[in-house]
Amino acid sequence: MITQKISKMILSFCVVMGFLCATLSANSEDLGDVDSPIKLAINEWSGQHITTYIAGQLLEKLGYSVEYQNAGYLSQFQALGDGDIHATLEGWTNQLGDIYPVKVEEGAIVDIGSLGLDAGEGWVYLKFMEDMCPGLPSLEAMNDCADKLMTPETLPMGRFISYPADWGNRSEQKIAAFNLNYKAVPGGTEGAMIAELKAADASQKPIFMMFWQPHYVFSQIGEVGWIDMPPFEAVCDSDPAWGSNPDEVSDCGFEKPDTLKIAWSGFQERWPAAWELLAAFQLDNASQEAMMYQIDVEEQDVVDVTSQWIEENEGTWSPWISSAMGG
Repeated sequence: MITQKISKMILSFCVVMGFLCATLSANSEDLGDVDSPIKLAINEWSGQHITTYIAGQLLEKLGYSVEYQNAGYLSQFQALGDGDIHATLEGWTNQLGDIYPVKVEEGAIVDIGSLGLDAGEGWVYLKFMEDMCPGLPSLEAMNDCADKLMTPETLPMGRFISYPADWGNRSEQKIAAFNLNYKAVPGGTEGAMIAELKAADASQKPIFMMFWQPHYVFSQIGEVGWIDMPPFEAVCDSDPAWGSNPDEVSDCGFEKPDTLKIAWSGFQERWPAAWELLAAFQLDNASQEAMMYQIDVEEQDVVDVTSQWIEENEGTWSPWISSAMGG
């Protein structure tokens, strides 16, 4: 009873002083295992780094310690299932690989909820290419100008830049399904892909590339177009009879993804308040793109940039803290 009265007194004080006292009102049962660090996955693209460092710093405000662990995007789900990593905060639902559904079925990993980004992906080209490849953004027009994108490594086909190998290569399957005269070449890294896109824009050379949004790069280059594809339907990925090619699956566009926060199945029980905070955590495109620009173009440190966002957006995240503490 005495402990409850003290907690109520502290909480009343915090209502007056603001959320900065929120962690003082928490008892050990609210927070869970504060002696063990929460391990967050760091994947291979800048937006995910931003998402993760914001979440990590907010967890620290609650009183947790946080460790950041580099992890391959698709392979991380095994580590999550094993409890070696505790959460990953930007899983794209249209590219979760083969391990994710197995671990969900086993009950080893669970979804915390949507991050809230308005995400999308597809095949991009630079708009000036419409003069040299009449008919763009149609798929047929890609084949008509494949000879303009041939390189020594892709002859006699045109070069198409797909995602880095660690992210999977769905473009290769779609190129085959659409009977396109292109070879999908892994982009290496996010930075390498951005450099190629900027170089093509500066030199006015043709390029076709798998890409995604949100991303700051679209404010740094000329206008881009997105290749038209048949609308995505789930049956497209399982039934060859669906679509234009009766011999192949995947002859449709890309599924519009959600972005999920995903955790080891023991997370909620071990760190209850941390779970509630991550469940409430949201990020919008404009915020993420602005921070990407600071990091990738202005070469600012990701910790400094995300710390600044936290400092300037207390009104956004303080309700998440309050929710995590049951307020």
